[in-house]
Amino acid sequence: MTITISRTAAPGHGVVRYAAIGALQLEAGGYLPDVTLAYETWGTLNADGSNAVLIEHALTGSTHVTRGDSDEEGWWEQLAGPGAPVDTERFFVVSINILGGCYGSTGPSSEAPDGKPWGSRFPLVTLRDTTAAEARLADALGIGSWFAVLGGSMGGARALEWAVTYPERVQRCAVISVGAASTAEQIAFAQAQTLAIRQDINFNDGDYYGGPLPEDGLALARRIAHITYRSAAEFHGRFGRAAQLAESPLQAEALGTRGRYQVESYLDHQGTKLVRRFDANSYIAITDALMSHDITRGRGSLEEALGRATARFFVAAVDSDRLYFPSQSRELADALPGDVDVHVIQAPIGHDGFLTEIGQLSGPLRLHLSD
Repeated sequence: MTITISRTAAPGHGVVRYAAIGALQLEAGGYLPDVTLAYETWGTLNADGSNAVLIEHALTGSTHVTRGDSDEEGWWEQLAGPGAPVDTERFFVVSINILGGCYGSTGPSSEAPDGKPWGSRFPLVTLRDTTAAEARLADALGIGSWFAVLGGSMGGARALEWAVTYPERVQRCAVISVGAASTAEQIAFAQAQTLAIRQDINFNDGDYYGGPLPEDGLALARRIAHITYRSAAEFHGRFGRAAQLAESPLQAEALGTRGRYQVESYLDHQGTKLVRRFDANSYIAITDALMSHDITRGRGSLEEALGRATARFFVAAVDSDRLYFPSQSRELADALPGDVDVHVIQAPIGHDGFLTEIGQLSGPLRLHLSD
């Protein structure tokens, strides 16, 4: 199989490009006959391909990590860019849309061989599958070994999978705000989200393309998720029991006619925002992929599984995270070879602190990425 892509920087930094990587046999038994991965790059790959850094996005993130030749703000500006810890003037930075996504990579809304969207026929994809697909893209880009792979939340799970699946190809690995496996509680939260979508009247078993979209279900899934992304202290301090302006949650002549509390309006807003930019089937596909996260599957104990990795590890957690508890990061660090510290982001916001407060780790991350 031949994939021809220039080894130098993209014609435009921070611009989406596409690579057809061929057919992919999937871990769970499914098969995709023609896989495309969307990706963005920043900087220039050096002659020996030794300065490449892979940044993996979280659940509904895109490939647009940071600005490039446009003024469009990226989702991790504090982490990557000129002069940032992941310095795009030093590194060749790559971000890839996960397999099953809806930002250009093959997913449920993509065209199947019969010319129709995959829809309900899209197969189950695991994080190991997307890692295998990304390895092909790395080959095509001329990257035999990543100087570093890093990510937060699901992106951290993807980074960890890279380090264990391809130990010879990852020199440094930063795993932020995620553990070694999705726990029963995390799977429970995830199932509630996917079920919210599947029970939408417009879901049509996943074959809704060309008709009404399951927007209510997707918005509800986002509400459930966002509650886990923020802390109780964040909700209390920001909203308390205040009513939404011009609405009264304690006046109603019938059920369903009362006004909203501010926190309800906030969650409604978060649901509406996601509906405008994301595909419901992709939300299910990627959530199922995150459910599959278990670095030990088929690899023995946690220590045995992590013992395969040869990368230098950086582990971090958010102190107020109630989705991926700091204790999971400590368990991961304790099982890694050598003495690995857990760097702590202090932020009352909760899980999303890995995005909003990543600047707290600028110093340690610069040290981790030093020669």
